[in-house]
Amino acid sequence: MTRRLTALILILTLGPALAAAPAAGQTPVRRRAADFKDLAPAHQQFLTLAAYIINPKEREVFLELPDGRDRDLFIEAFWKLRDPTPETPANEYKEEMLKRFGHVNKHFASSRPGWMTDRGRIWMILGEPSSTDRYPGKTGLVPCEVWYYSTDGSKGLPSYFGLVFFQKKGAGEYRLYDPFIDGPLSLLEPMASTRTLDPNDYETLYETIGQYAPALAGMSISLIPGEFGYGYQPTSRSTELLAQITESPYKGLNPSYATHFLDYKGLVSTEYLTNYIENEGLAGVLRDPVLGLSFVHFSVAPQKISVDYYEPKDQYFCDFKIDVSLRRGEEIVFQYATDFPLYFAPSDMDRVRQNGVALEDDFPVGEGTYKLTVLVRNSVAKEFTVMERTLQVPAPGGRPSLDGPFLGYQTKNLPADVLVPFKTGTRKLVVDPKTTFASGDEIDVLFSVADLSPELWRDGRVELNVRGLGRTPVLKTFTVRLAESPYDKVLSLSPNIAAPDLAADYYELTLRLRAGDGRVLDEKITPFVISGEKAIAHPVAHSKGFPLANGFYLHYQLARQYDKLNMKDRAAASYARGFAMNPGYQEGVAEYARFLVRMGDFDKALTVVEGLRGVEKGRYDYHLVRGLAAMGKEDYGAAIDDLTAANRIYNSDKVLLNALGSCFLKTGRKAQALTVFEASLKLDGAQPDIRKIVQDLGQK
Repeated sequence: MTRRLTALILILTLGPALAAAPAAGQTPVRRRAADFKDLAPAHQQFLTLAAYIINPKEREVFLELPDGRDRDLFIEAFWKLRDPTPETPANEYKEEMLKRFGHVNKHFASSRPGWMTDRGRIWMILGEPSSTDRYPGKTGLVPCEVWYYSTDGSKGLPSYFGLVFFQKKGAGEYRLYDPFIDGPLSLLEPMASTRTLDPNDYETLYETIGQYAPALAGMSISLIPGEFGYGYQPTSRSTELLAQITESPYKGLNPSYATHFLDYKGLVSTEYLTNYIENEGLAGVLRDPVLGLSFVHFSVAPQKISVDYYEPKDQYFCDFKIDVSLRRGEEIVFQYATDFPLYFAPSDMDRVRQNGVALEDDFPVGEGTYKLTVLVRNSVAKEFTVMERTLQVPAPGGRPSLDGPFLGYQTKNLPADVLVPFKTGTRKLVVDPKTTFASGDEIDVLFSVADLSPELWRDGRVELNVRGLGRTPVLKTFTVRLAESPYDKVLSLSPNIAAPDLAADYYELTLRLRAGDGRVLDEKITPFVISGEKAIAHPVAHSKGFPLANGFYLHYQLARQYDKLNMKDRAAASYARGFAMNPGYQEGVAEYARFLVRMGDFDKALTVVEGLRGVEKGRYDYHLVRGLAAMGKEDYGAAIDDLTAANRIYNSDKVLLNALGSCFLKTGRKAQALTVFEASLKLDGAQPDIRKIVQDLGQK
């Protein structure tokens, strides 16, 4: 049966259970900002047209983009974000701005273009006024205009207000009037009768302007009709209104897409970039007591999800894709992608709407300090969210340390032979990324004591201190003695805290690992919240189990990280362990053998790669590794045979071609070397060393 989707997309805005939180902090690569004059004409025109509607962050990012192609994509995203009817081809907002731009330049131009004047700026921001009063040089007043606007309040503006434009001292360009800064005296024509007026005698000024134009008299005091300060004194409310008008074009718009544009435009297409969703996120590191490896555990709960309907099975669904990366500085040390398609029966939709969903995963990690980035995309409605955290992973075999803690609202027993996020042994902690608990919850704490010595196990303890941060200056202390659990090098512990003992407030949980003599060996702190509600909705967690029967793959993941970090000894150990656990893992065999070639261990590489002999899909790697190893051992004839065999299978690898060309040179076959090096340059022309060799061979 053909898969058929309904045209309707149901948007689920999650309820109070997912309260708003600050967006994950972004730290884009800072580039040298372009100057306006250095931009292409089309990009200058965009910034001119959008001068009063572009968020300062958007403008900053636009100037930081490295090339015109990226700026074109940014402009597309900018207008798409503001399109009131994105489902139609027309963008009414952009068309209206073009119309306003033409109007102001035709009607308000003076010594400078109309869009640069005060009247042009206000017209561009607010559009045509509801009504207008004009005072073109009446006796006693400088030329003035009053524009009145009615709004629906959606941009934080009053429902009704007026704006005054005046010619200072009766000449020049019309300027926007601020009662608090300019004062009513500036609206009176400079003449003998006004020179004696006290600029601070607002009542007299109000009455004087009222003799010429009663409606203008009120506007001279406040831009909000009917609002007066004590003694007719202008208040700062009008100045605040003018500031609100300036900010109104991007009021309610989330400019985070602009910041993300620098970091994620390569991963997230333009159609996603304008649909950023806030999230609640949780991430940390936990040493596994069985495997002895450190794992990153994370949970991300988007604050809104969009679902579609699959009619043949009467199911709602959303299709998440998660991209995870670890960075050391700007270098990506490790990355992977996984799919999370979720399906809901119609009877479950109320629960999903109320609770939301949380996406969980975990992966092994080597020691170091990293920036974790979790990018979540939902193909339904093209939404995305990003969680970023800084993680510190201690080296194994060092001083005793604490991993975690994680807080959850319950634990579950699961099979020991499956790796699941927030689980050690058979205990799975059920977490909520908000770390908010109801007054009736029992808070479970999960943490590990790593590199535990027998002496510390016998005499040591972990103190748990709960401290109120708000109106409840409570301090509760719990102690867990390590010897109460069977000894292990890595000890996983899961005590609990009774929430009913804590009043509704913000709290901080501090864990201190103490030696027998009372010394603090390590300390970890995590915040949490106790709600006044007896029960709160927690997101429905979704994760994938990883069978420990495939544990060899975890060591290959670690080996890649160590290799990227240039920690070659650790990489070699992880590769060797993964290979020993499963010598038949063909992808791992090829990867390990290539690593050994790069390390100069050619004999071992030849031994490992024998696992690909006779494997159809491994023929290319088999001959390539053998050829590179033979070359390293200076057996150029054997190297040429294997590299030529590999090239017949796949002839678009410059590493292979450069190695083959070098072997031809070593054996004096210069014409063949020239042909191979020229083929390499066709694949990648940016190889100056190879280009020089080709030039030298061509001359000879």
